[in-house]
Amino acid sequence: MTELLLRAGEWDVVDPSSASWRYLSFRVDRLRNDDHVLRQTGGEEVALVPLGGKCIVQSNGMTWELGARTSVFDGMPWALYFPRDTEYMLSAVGDVEVAVCGATADEQLEPRIVSPEDVEIEVRGSGNATRQINHIIKPEFPAQRLLVVEVFTPSGNWSSYPPHKHDEDHPPGEVVLEEVYYYRTQTEPPGAFAVQRLYSPQHGTDITETVRDGDIMLVPHGYHTTCAAHGYDLYYLNGLAGDRRSMAAADDPALAWIRPAWDKLQPDPRVPLVTLEGRRR
Repeated sequence: MTELLLRAGEWDVVDPSSASWRYLSFRVDRLRNDDHVLRQTGGEEVALVPLGGKCIVQSNGMTWELGARTSVFDGMPWALYFPRDTEYMLSAVGDVEVAVCGATADEQLEPRIVSPEDVEIEVRGSGNATRQINHIIKPEFPAQRLLVVEVFTPSGNWSSYPPHKHDEDHPPGEVVLEEVYYYRTQTEPPGAFAVQRLYSPQHGTDITETVRDGDIMLVPHGYHTTCAAHGYDLYYLNGLAGDRRSMAAADDPALAWIRPAWDKLQPDPRVPLVTLEGRRR
C-alpha cells in the first residue's frame, strides 16, 4: 500500500504516480522575497492558494496580486485558478508560501481569481464537533475536476465528523473523490498536534496517526475524521478530485445518529475562527 501519511520535510509533491491514484496533485511553493519561479500547469488545472504572505502571478499578459494573511490563522484565503497548458510566473512580495492544488484535466477553461470576499464560510456541526469550512473551489466553480476547501477546527474539537467516505459512486448521496489533508498548526507555544483516523473495512485499512504542522495525509478511500488537541487550533487544506463536480459523502452508518443529536446542541461560539476582519480571537 502507498504510504498514506507523509511527514513534514519528507515529501515535496503528491501526484498520481506517487499516490497511486488518477487525478490529484499537491505541493507547496516556498519563495523568499523577490524570488521568481516559472511554472507550467501541463496536463493539470491548478489552484494557487497563498498560505502566508503575498505574491504576484503573471500569465499571458495578465497580472494578479494574491495574499494578505501572514499565516493561515490570520485571515481569509485568496486563490487563483489556472487551466491546463498554462505557463505562469510566480513572484514573491516578501516571503510567501503558496499551496498548489492540481487535478488532471482534459478541458481548457479560463483563469479566474478568487478573493476573500468570494469565499463562502460555512459553520458545520455543533457542540465539540463544530468547525469552519472555507469553500474556495466549489462544485459550482467553472473547473473540470478540482475542488478546494480549507477547514479550521477549534482546539479540542472534532472535524470531518461523523466520519465519512467518498470512495463509491452512488450519486447523489456519494461520489468518488481522491483527497489530501494538508495540516498546519499553531507554532506558538510549541507542541501542537492533532489526531487523524482513516479506516475502511472494505480495504482492510485502520490508521490512527498523530499529525503535526506540515504533514499531509492521502485519502484514497475510507471513512476519515480528525481531532484537534486541546489548546491548539487546527487548519487543514483539502484538495479533492474526481469525475463528478460534487462533494457528496456517506457517513459511517454506525455513527450517523450523531447528526440529528446536534439539534439539541449549540454550535461552538468560537466558530468562525477567521473572518474577513481576520482572526476573531
